[in-house]
Amino acid sequence: MEILVGDDQAAIIYEDRTVLAIDKPARWMLAPSHWQNTGRNLMLEVEGQILMRAPWAQLRNIKYLRFIHRLDADTTGVLLGVKSEGAVMPMSKLFETRNVEKSYLAVVEGSPSEDQWTSTGPINEVPGKPERMYVDVKNGKPSETDFKVIARDKKRALVAVYPRTGRTHQIRVHLQADGLPIQGDLWYRAEGGALPSGPLALRAVALQYLDPFMKRRIVIRAKTIDFLKQFGFASAEERVDALLPAIPGRRPPLQDVQQPKP
Repeated sequence: MEILVGDDQAAIIYEDRTVLAIDKPARWMLAPSHWQNTGRNLMLEVEGQILMRAPWAQLRNIKYLRFIHRLDADTTGVLLGVKSEGAVMPMSKLFETRNVEKSYLAVVEGSPSEDQWTSTGPINEVPGKPERMYVDVKNGKPSETDFKVIARDKKRALVAVYPRTGRTHQIRVHLQADGLPIQGDLWYRAEGGALPSGPLALRAVALQYLDPFMKRRIVIRAKTIDFLKQFGFASAEERVDALLPAIPGRRPPLQDVQQPKP
């Protein structure tokens, strides 16, 4: 079933007794429901639908849903919410203590010099622009992101991304600092580069954690094929699947992925 948010659809991709995960559409902000500075506040929209007993909420008898982590407004993919107030603190603590493994896909402009690398540039707010971030070696907060090239074309690359910390705009800032801005990134594009005309090529494709209540491993994955087709990397679908955590009960992914020649 899908949650209709405005003219967009947010597919429900996982649910258990504690959490519900959706495939977040682009252009929706994650902000407190009382924040009125946008007409596209996802939390406000979802709370309104619960109050009005929308079909998806009525079918599941959901009376409460709170998202416990953030995705940038233009980033799509796995977004996790809890279904009771009592679950907020235990589940939030997993993110705060870095016990949730996150996987993203990004299409970057340019060709990475290595097939695998780690960015550790400390991140801070741009002075006078608290909504913008940059690598600040002297005063920034410790940040770490792992990257792995999945496929390349002449001027771009499809990259698997594994953030180890959770700073604001971390993936986008690290890739810009590495000279590999994400395709479609309006804020963190190449210096002097043209304004992008297409969507942001960044998608949250998997979350993995040990459930604090059921004491079992949970893997939540979003579909990848539409994203790959949209940005011209459909032929890399099997390689992408091999790099994502296996859903319990499914055959484990391949342990090694051979990189195709450019």
